[in-house]
Amino acid sequence: MKLFIPLILLLLSFQQSAIADVNVFACEPEWGSLMSELGGEHVNITTALTSAQDPHYLQAKPSLIASIRRADLLVCSGAQLEVGWLPLLLRRSGNSAIQPGQTGHVMTALLVKRLEIPVKVDRAQGDIHPEGNPHVHLNPRNIKRIATEITKRLSLIDADNAAFYQARGADFQDRWQVASSRWKSEIAPLKGMRVIVHHTSFTYLANWLGLVKVADLEPKPGLPSSGGHLASLLSQFSNNPPRVIIRTPYSNTRPSEWLSERLSVPALELPYTVGGKDTKDLFEVYADTIASLLKANR
Repeated sequence: MKLFIPLILLLLSFQQSAIADVNVFACEPEWGSLMSELGGEHVNITTALTSAQDPHYLQAKPSLIASIRRADLLVCSGAQLEVGWLPLLLRRSGNSAIQPGQTGHVMTALLVKRLEIPVKVDRAQGDIHPEGNPHVHLNPRNIKRIATEITKRLSLIDADNAAFYQARGADFQDRWQVASSRWKSEIAPLKGMRVIVHHTSFTYLANWLGLVKVADLEPKPGLPSSGGHLASLLSQFSNNPPRVIIRTPYSNTRPSEWLSERLSVPALELPYTVGGKDTKDLFEVYADTIASLLKANR
């Protein structure tokens, strides 16, 4: 019995040390991956979406409500990307720590310079975002700024492990800077590359790489491609086709494949986020995206 009691205490001690100090609810895979980089073993992460799901749409399942109820830190894109489902989850969570204005509430798009902020909002323009384009993770400079802020939030929420988060954040920033410098030397041939995109998901990527977006497969943001719109694009670009048509893993493949076949240009599915094309982290998302575009540009 004397040997049994210390064994129980040892097991309990191990179990407690294995419990994460911060519960994180990440809306999109890119933020779940970044949280893993910055928080390591001290964070327990629930990611609401997968790379195969459109972040505009999500059903507020009981499992997600349970996860967000326990969260110490909420990390989402914001700028109304999740407006169709996140406010409902927040209301049902009853969790004051992650409500707007709290340390545990992070909307990443609000931390960087946003593109495509409309002068006026008119529903006739389609599904536009009044606060600007929310897909901010596809510019490495944005990731750097966002990682800095999240490191601060982790240090505030879990002050006992602040030194751990700061060291881990510094390590990520160093590795991200090395990768960014390498990418900068690789992407020069892509500047001026003409592309057709399925949606505004790649605005920040195009801005960073210097891609020239010549058209959208959607007649207006959020509206499905119609036969008439595709026929118009075919007529417009038959004599001067773009280099490539790009889409996300969750996009309908038929419009891009239809136009690709008729214009004789590649229809390219880029990772867009972590998990897309089996990418494991943000480093792989960028590496695969650049390699795919360079191959298409040959």
